[in-house]
Amino acid sequence: MEANQLHPSAPKTVQASSEGFGTAPVFFTAISTILGAMLFLRFGYAVGSVGFWGMMLIILLGHLVTVPTAFAISELATNTRVEGGGEYFIISRSFGLKIGSTVGIALYLSQAISIAFYVITFTEAFSPLFDFVSRRFGWSLPRQVISLPVLVALGILLVRYGAGIGLKMLYVVTAILFVALMLFFAGNPLVSSDAAAQAGEGNFGAFRLRNVFVWLAICFPAFTGMTAGVGLSGELRNPGKSIPRGTLLGTAAGMFIYIFIVWKLAISASRADLSSDQLIMARIAYFGALVIPVGLGASTLSSAIGSMLVAPRTLQALAIDKSFPSSSINSKLSKGRGRTHEPVYATIVTFILAFVFVSMGSIDSVAQVISMLYLITYGTLCFISCCYHFGSPPSYRPTFKSHWLLSLIGAVSTVTIMILIAPLYAICSFGALVLVYLSISYYKKDEKGLFEIFEGVIFQFNRRMRVLIQKRRTAESASEWRPSVICISRNSFERDKVLELIKWLSHRHGFATYFHYIEGEYSEATHKDSKRILRRLIELPSGAGAMYLHTMVSPSYTSAIAQAIQTPSISGMEHNMALFEYDKSRPEEIALIASELHLAKAGELDICIFADAKTIIRYYNDIHVWLTDADEKNTNLMILLSYIILANDDWKRSTIKVFKISARNIQEEKANLQQRIMAGRLPITLANIEVITMQEDQSLWDVTFKYSSQSGLCIIGFTDDLPRSDIHKYFSRFNGIGDILFVNASKEIDI
Repeated sequence: MEANQLHPSAPKTVQASSEGFGTAPVFFTAISTILGAMLFLRFGYAVGSVGFWGMMLIILLGHLVTVPTAFAISELATNTRVEGGGEYFIISRSFGLKIGSTVGIALYLSQAISIAFYVITFTEAFSPLFDFVSRRFGWSLPRQVISLPVLVALGILLVRYGAGIGLKMLYVVTAILFVALMLFFAGNPLVSSDAAAQAGEGNFGAFRLRNVFVWLAICFPAFTGMTAGVGLSGELRNPGKSIPRGTLLGTAAGMFIYIFIVWKLAISASRADLSSDQLIMARIAYFGALVIPVGLGASTLSSAIGSMLVAPRTLQALAIDKSFPSSSINSKLSKGRGRTHEPVYATIVTFILAFVFVSMGSIDSVAQVISMLYLITYGTLCFISCCYHFGSPPSYRPTFKSHWLLSLIGAVSTVTIMILIAPLYAICSFGALVLVYLSISYYKKDEKGLFEIFEGVIFQFNRRMRVLIQKRRTAESASEWRPSVICISRNSFERDKVLELIKWLSHRHGFATYFHYIEGEYSEATHKDSKRILRRLIELPSGAGAMYLHTMVSPSYTSAIAQAIQTPSISGMEHNMALFEYDKSRPEEIALIASELHLAKAGELDICIFADAKTIIRYYNDIHVWLTDADEKNTNLMILLSYIILANDDWKRSTIKVFKISARNIQEEKANLQQRIMAGRLPITLANIEVITMQEDQSLWDVTFKYSSQSGLCIIGFTDDLPRSDIHKYFSRFNGIGDILFVNASKEIDI
């Protein structure tokens, strides 16, 4: 999928050079960053503390993040034309510029601060020199006498000569690093064979789970280098091929080297030696006093070079996408030199930021922040891959395929490890990301955001659930009734109280589909008109809730109802209730509804007719349910609808009152109603149930008016045997009451 297909509004970024690098720079950048200072300075301590198997667990936990991330990057890189910006480009073209810029800024800061971290650690290779000067001259030299000149030299070389000189240096220091490791593996144990065996047994037997998580926090920066080569995407001939190969090869090589180094440490020194000497590898390796400090220097220098190569390119890509609020800043940082668009200004800014942190001398606390920022980036990449697997857009066609479960494991492991390493830093990191996202959203309002991330996933989940529900839902198995309402009206903008009613009916317990009726023949003009009306409809405050809004173009109201009733609900449930509405001040509308009721009856739908009194809704005046002896089939539905409506927050100050008009024994009728209500566990007290015996000169509407003229909503039943000609007369007699919901059940339901 092309970059502009993934994100059409994104500006053009740095193109990959047709004469650029191959796979080797990706691999060497990754492996040189993986085999960094933590390997030389902390692995011996860790083996001495948690033993061989404890370190194996640490390596496993670290690679639960790095391996899924490597696969996710490889997959995403083969699905899009990856250009300048590496991981940032992949994230922004998949999630959009809002989230891409947010994570990209975090990624850039971690890369830039890493330069300072590696340069400061590089000075540890000169510990013998500092010790010599201190003993001979009594001078306690600061580490900056080495770190600052080294950083300045690297900055000048990269600004002047670009990535080419950086990669040449990278090859040299990587070669030195591998020579140092080979001499380490060739080295002899520190003690005799028997003692070595005892030392090995001690290291293989020591395992403390609590210390494992402590050392995971200390050693985790050693696992944060496998994506370093992705940042060279703008200088690669074929990023879709080089990124997967180089990244996966670097990740695999780093993991196996770590395992063998831990094994070598475990069999070569006792726990006491491992725990007391941070350069224990120098005592094990051949010519260790020379090659291990040189190897340490090479590893940290190569890591610094790798970070210095990729950080400016991330910053340049951010500026090209106008991620910063200042246009002048974006213009400066996006400028490049030569055919490969070498990021000169971005390199200078990165150098200045690294210089500030190197001048501070020690950034141990910042190192945890670096790990947090890297982990957020890795987790995001895994999450993107997982979302794409579930979303299954047709444009997602990677030539290299991972598995959604692997990506999910990576995303979950990332969050878990962040919390295990430093809960406070994890919370602060997420909080900072949220603030950055809100800031970017403010001036990038039209860009893709969080909602679009889940759109494809929700679509696939909904699609599968609907098919599953349809297969499993049968007339026999669907015993628990819940409202699935269908309503069609042409009066959406003149009177929207029916939308409020639909919101009450669908709140928490059900679903509704509402069509705005447009009379006419379906054509290009009416189609455009329907789209415009739909946008207005969605923006209505009363249109919120568990309802789906749409439009229906049809030559007649009758044909529109017939179409709507047959339209399947997007909820996966079949429609079981048809809702009509009319204005009490327009009694002629009753006749129109009466002529269409047969369509709903043909579909075996329950029928509700809402009579709008054109008054404000009196939420605090209770819901009154009126039952008669003729409402035996309607009774349960009417009571259940009153409960569903009352569950809405709008009605929280009201109660349900049930009135039963009957010529039978009052106590028996009251006990029968109470039994139904108790069986249904409905919030209706005995005090709110009243059985009324009408006098000979009274009618239903007289009694109803006497008790319910000020009610918030009345629910009244009507029967199937009510002739069409009498419907108008029947409904009109209740005009003295407020809003009324007339109910006719197609069959008796269980409460």
